[in-house]
Amino acid sequence: MLQFDKNWRFESPGPVPQEVVWAFSEFIAKIVAGEENKWGILERFKRHFADAAGIPCSSSSSASWAQTDLERYMGFAAGNAPLFINAFYSACQELDAQSVAVPDLQRINRVLVERAAGYEIQPPDLVATTTYTPIAVPERKPSFAAQARATIEESLIQSEQLLNQGKGRPAVQEILWLLESVSTAFRDEDTVTGRYFNEIVRELQTAGRGTAQEQILKWMKTLHGYLSSPTGGGVRHGIDLKEGVAIEPHEARFYCNLIRSYITFLIEEHERRNSPKRH
Repeated sequence: MLQFDKNWRFESPGPVPQEVVWAFSEFIAKIVAGEENKWGILERFKRHFADAAGIPCSSSSSASWAQTDLERYMGFAAGNAPLFINAFYSACQELDAQSVAVPDLQRINRVLVERAAGYEIQPPDLVATTTYTPIAVPERKPSFAAQARATIEESLIQSEQLLNQGKGRPAVQEILWLLESVSTAFRDEDTVTGRYFNEIVRELQTAGRGTAQEQILKWMKTLHGYLSSPTGGGVRHGIDLKEGVAIEPHEARFYCNLIRSYITFLIEEHERRNSPKRH
């Protein structure tokens, strides 16, 4: 672990440039590509970036999901440049001690210099090469992802913990609730008048008729309907004790992973619809 001004842990001196995030992501991809234990390496980086962001970290269900979760944790940690850099460097040091090929110090520092990160690693210290002063920026409405980040992260973590405890039904219930909650973000649009999940998704389907979005939303609504039904998952209105179907652990994991992909789709679709139009 690098040594640096202790105050940086409690008040960020500034975010890390997005170009550094991309460069470190590329480094991680190259590290993983050369190793058999890809999942374990991703989990190690996940833990360090989760610590930097100050959020709990639970194991992902697969290497693919570990990659997706890692990207989220890196995004959260990027708001504090020193902690972000320390997370990457510390993980690399641990892997290097296990004979895993990682970028050397000179290469990491070159990224920091070329991307104007404002820091340099001089082991055992992380040194600021730029004096940071607050920059006034015009106020703007926070993005949907920024507004909902805490709620989304808390619910995803809770669902994962329930799965790990073998509590499949409440795990699915938690993440299905999150899917419904995320859908309500579209209610601030003129083209959406519905108040509830089925109404909102139906209107989004109509607006996206003839596109991939229409089919994706159809699958989403079908899964939601099945899991809500007393004779299906029974996670919303209770299960029919005569005709209901119990959710097996591997099925619960499948449902949770699938719903997570739908949540990601809705968030990205909302961001796309509300981003400034390019001319």
